[in-house]
Amino acid sequence: MTTPVAPSEIERTNPFQLAAATTEKRAPLKTRPTGAIESSDIPPPGDAVWKNAVLNPLYRPKKTSTTVRIDSDVLLWLRAHGKGYQSRINAILRRAMIASLNSTEAE
Repeated sequence: MTTPVAPSEIERTNPFQLAAATTEKRAPLKTRPTGAIESSDIPPPGDAVWKNAVLNPLYRPKKTSTTVRIDSDVLLWLRAHGKGYQSRINAILRRAMIASLNSTEAE
């Protein structure tokens, strides 16, 4: 039995597309000239503020349990590197996903 998920503004058919309401809120920003945007409170890119910036260490993506059929030799190779083979599978898939997303954005 699955737990119902709270409704969200993300379209289920295309999770990478912003919801219509959010897109409407951002539309006026696209037409505004760059010089009209107030950015005095943003430090310059080379500033020391960003020197030690890291991703939020408390952020953890939601995990979903699933069943995957993997070739035996691939599973043996993953397990040969010690504990955490499922995390390694996730990391490999995440790299492939990001590469795929980046290549489709470049087109």
